[in-house]
Amino acid sequence: MIEIDGNRLNGRLETFAAIGATQKGGVNRQALTEGDRRARRLLAELAWTRGFSVFQDPMANLFIRRAGRDESLLPLVIGSHLDSQPAGGRFDGALGTLSAFEVLESLEDAGVETERPIVVVAWTNEEGCRFAPGCMGSMAFSAGEIPAEWQRKLATDGVSFAAELTATIESLPRAKMIPLGFPIHAYLEVHIEQGPSLEASNIPIGVVGGIQGTRWLDVTVSGQTAHAGTTGLGYRRDPLRALTSALSNLYERIMPADPDARFTIGRISVEPGSVNAIPEEARCTVDIRHPDPSRLDELEQLVSSTIAKEAEGQRCSVVLSRSFDMPPCTFSADLQNAIERAAADKGFKSARTLSGAFHDALFVNRVAPASMIFVPCRNGLSHNEAEFVEPGHAVAGCEVLAQAVVVIAGKTDR
Repeated sequence: MIEIDGNRLNGRLETFAAIGATQKGGVNRQALTEGDRRARRLLAELAWTRGFSVFQDPMANLFIRRAGRDESLLPLVIGSHLDSQPAGGRFDGALGTLSAFEVLESLEDAGVETERPIVVVAWTNEEGCRFAPGCMGSMAFSAGEIPAEWQRKLATDGVSFAAELTATIESLPRAKMIPLGFPIHAYLEVHIEQGPSLEASNIPIGVVGGIQGTRWLDVTVSGQTAHAGTTGLGYRRDPLRALTSALSNLYERIMPADPDARFTIGRISVEPGSVNAIPEEARCTVDIRHPDPSRLDELEQLVSSTIAKEAEGQRCSVVLSRSFDMPPCTFSADLQNAIERAAADKGFKSARTLSGAFHDALFVNRVAPASMIFVPCRNGLSHNEAEFVEPGHAVAGCEVLAQAVVVIAGKTDR
């Protein structure tokens, strides 16, 4: 078995947390900012110090390669991302990237050679908060191209994606440029759970079987604006009343009846937005998620029919459209079994689980077998400055990754 250096890993997590640190103990290191570039440069410098090869592609995905005994074999890729939410935590993404790098260092420290090469990756813009969509780096890698419309995107601060991408690539002139996308053997990613289940069950390792499907819906209910003080109940065509009644109904019907379902209203607005006028329009976004694709269809139909019924009762009209559709993703059974065995070999309890959030593994899974290792986070909090992972849990996730890596990549004696 390979022994990782837990103190080194936790120390690195603190070092990287200082890049973009917030006053409340979190991190603001949004994609393609100077903070993101500083983190990438630091990781690259650490890699060069150990003699590893460093590459980047046209999406600024950063790759660190440790050679294998047989360089003709496809590499095992491990890693995550370094960018954060505007008021994010210290562990989301960074834990997976630095755990992967710790595995490379530990293999080097032990003088262990693997049959196939191992590549650590830090994907670009997983979070998607400064430039949408999220998971840009892994999405482009798996597709083998950068969508033309991305180049025209503007950040929330008005800076262009194309300019920031170029600046990020140019910030590492020593890194060799490679084409976008290359064949890989498999992909593993350590990540915080971003939910409460592992902590509540006192289980340190989650073996991730897949990622639930997601649909985003844009809803507009249209009525008639009128005077708030002079329009009686029978004369009102109130879109907000119709929408809020429907949403209240859906809140009561979806998640209480199906523990695997997720139903969220992220935005709601009205027009014209006057304090003394009945709205002309009421709009909202709907986020529905489920691991079963047929159930996802049923949920969308339920949302549509419920809103339509309430709108009809208020003599309003409805326009509902999909803005995003991501089918459920199932990870490699062989990799899940390898993670489960690795956890057992290291003496850690594990449990099978699903991810409710997107991760880069979702897109890599389109071109190669993939799976993930989850570790608990305190109170399930993530995308929050209070996000926290116990040092022992961080080490456990890295140890399981290391054990799985030596099996999948094929340990040899030098």
